[in-house]
Amino acid sequence: MPPSPDASQASDPVGSVLHRTGSGVSWITLNRPEAMNAVTWDQRERVISLLAGASADPGVRAVVLTATGRGFCAGADLRSGPATGGERVAGDVARTIRLGAQRLIAAVLDCEKPVIAAVNGTAAGLGAHLAFACDLVLAAESAKFIEVFVRRGLVPDGGGAYLLPRLIGPHRAKELLFFGDALPALDAERLGLVNRVLPDAELTATAQEWAQRLAAGPTRALALTKQLVNASQDTDRATAFAAEAMAQEVNMTTHDAQEGVRSFVERRPPTYLGR
Repeated sequence: MPPSPDASQASDPVGSVLHRTGSGVSWITLNRPEAMNAVTWDQRERVISLLAGASADPGVRAVVLTATGRGFCAGADLRSGPATGGERVAGDVARTIRLGAQRLIAAVLDCEKPVIAAVNGTAAGLGAHLAFACDLVLAAESAKFIEVFVRRGLVPDGGGAYLLPRLIGPHRAKELLFFGDALPALDAERLGLVNRVLPDAELTATAQEWAQRLAAGPTRALALTKQLVNASQDTDRATAFAAEAMAQEVNMTTHDAQEGVRSFVERRPPTYLGR
């Protein structure tokens, strides 16, 4: 659970998604511990909205996504959602996935601020993909990741078959997706799915430390770097090099890039303002 807001922070009313901001960091916390934070329709829409808001808010320079209780996210809550009021027809399932799980994962990938997952417990199905979509992943020692879809006779959704091969290669991805075995945090770290595994009691403090480092960094440069890395495996070398050159061109118009160069010449630490 992230630290309580101080006088300089704003906090939303307590609900199924807790939100607080302070010192340039937006904390988004799933808060249905009794359901292992299985994501409801309302929660999904709230998280998507908060991530879009973080992109647009110059006062937010990093995001932490975490949860309360023993579970990070047990996947989608299939019992929630608006009533359709009719018989299912061809196209309904695909539309539900596009407008639901895929929008949630895309919101993380497309957020213009770096997003840290602080995985406090079990991350299953969509919950695992929610963590893997984040830019940096911290996991408690008690955390585990489960590609649960195959256990229910389902195809993975929420971008799982897109994210996993890019993170760990196709053979490892297929092992996880085909068998659906629980992957302990330390094994996830070994495979490259997790940046750090921490004692449970240290997870929040480390997430806070990393988020503050990011919030003190050159925000626009980080956003452009995130875009370049996320696009790198979907483009050829010429396209990637052109994108890199254009990102440099755009970034050099920012205050922080000019401050970085100036501080190097003046032999002093830079002070980045996030613009």
